[in-house]
Amino acid sequence: MAIIKKQRIEKLKNKASEMLSRSIDQHINLAVTGLSRSGKTAFITSLVNQLINEGNKSKLSFFDPVHQGNFIAAKRVPQKNYQVARFDYEGGITALTAKQPHWPEPTHGISELRLAIRYQPKSSLLRYATDMATLTVDITDYPGEWLLDLPMLKQTFEQWSDVTLALLKQAPRNSYAQEFLNKIADIDPFAPANEEQIAQLSAEYTQLLHQFRHELGLSVIQPGRFILPGELAGAPILEFFPYAGFDDIDLNRYQNADDTSFIGMLRARFIEYKESVVRKFYQKHFSRFDRQIVLADCLNPLNKGEESFADLELAISMILESYRYGQSGIFSRVFSPRIDKLLFAATKADHVTPEQHAPLVSLLNQLIHQSKHHISFEAIEIKTLAIASVKATSSGFIQHQGKKVPVIQGVTQQKFEQNDDAESSTNKQITLFPGAVPEKLPTQSYWQAQAFNFINFAPTQGLSKHECLPHVRMDQVLQFLLADKMI
Repeated sequence: MAIIKKQRIEKLKNKASEMLSRSIDQHINLAVTGLSRSGKTAFITSLVNQLINEGNKSKLSFFDPVHQGNFIAAKRVPQKNYQVARFDYEGGITALTAKQPHWPEPTHGISELRLAIRYQPKSSLLRYATDMATLTVDITDYPGEWLLDLPMLKQTFEQWSDVTLALLKQAPRNSYAQEFLNKIADIDPFAPANEEQIAQLSAEYTQLLHQFRHELGLSVIQPGRFILPGELAGAPILEFFPYAGFDDIDLNRYQNADDTSFIGMLRARFIEYKESVVRKFYQKHFSRFDRQIVLADCLNPLNKGEESFADLELAISMILESYRYGQSGIFSRVFSPRIDKLLFAATKADHVTPEQHAPLVSLLNQLIHQSKHHISFEAIEIKTLAIASVKATSSGFIQHQGKKVPVIQGVTQQKFEQNDDAESSTNKQITLFPGAVPEKLPTQSYWQAQAFNFINFAPTQGLSKHECLPHVRMDQVLQFLLADKMI
């Protein structure tokens, strides 16, 4: 009888657990966003590594489920979305723990990863139904350039052309774009479309976007699929560009132009791109997110100069205006999911000395001030942190002219050309004070002084894929994004 009674109790307990799981949210869709070189791939690799290796050289002191003892274990499980690429965690962790460690390859498309986190519920209703609960976390990574396309959903071809041309005519883009601007100024908009000419001019525009990103360090790259086309590489839908002469043409004639004319074909491809690529991307993925982290590399734009830093500010505002914010209740989660927690992270905090972390956070707050002020009205919980997903430096002090000076030490990779024009690299350990991070948006005197010297460091040697990676504040990231669901 005792055995039968125990079985009945366990059956009732399991049934109650199932009912509670349906009514109490045990699932999080986490979006990891940011612009290229902000460290999304390293961030996701580190986040997964910290959870699945917890307890093995773990440093998650500020993550309450670990600190209070109700975290049990985490593991990767198969994702449910079979049409999206799996995030390459193994490739990322292998790169970071190699004999000659290096940063993982950047994201070139959408990818996902699913985690199952076991924990002991202590405060929620689940504690009455089960001794062990599971939180499912779906992590989705997007190329940041694709995010910048979302404002196009609100634009006509004319509006997009005007905004894009205004950017092309401003420094520092104008010095690269003048020849292209001259070519498109000579186009007869109502002449029969020449697909070869459109393809050639589109290729030139795409090359400009690559130069803006990689040579100038700019952030506003649009359309984003032009430089990260994915499965659309070579498709006519990626062959259009802004038209420069709307002030000089008959708008009625323009409205009536068919797709066989030059202007009609550009407009048709823009509309098709907006509807079939951008809107589909938004509807399929963005509408289901309920937690978000935005990664921003503020240091490289400081190195690049005033225009690059202003472009980062514009890019962040463009990304944020496209998200749906609002607190998520049970019903809104099912029928109209909205992001209820938003984390802004200034990455590569280990590339400055520790006392510069507070100014780095302050600077990021300055960058996002207008957007943050707007979305705060939606009662969103917002946090800003300075983090290093994988810590690559050590910090300390040296004596210089009788004073203690804070410094960081790490290994930098210096590239050089060999006689056969091949490129090689060598590792060099350096110790330096990279400079002070401005607490507010830099003034002209800051740019003139060039008081900052940001250097990229390689990952530390001797890391193990079966141990927690060294980090800066990843425990606080986990605390903000996940801890409230594990109580």
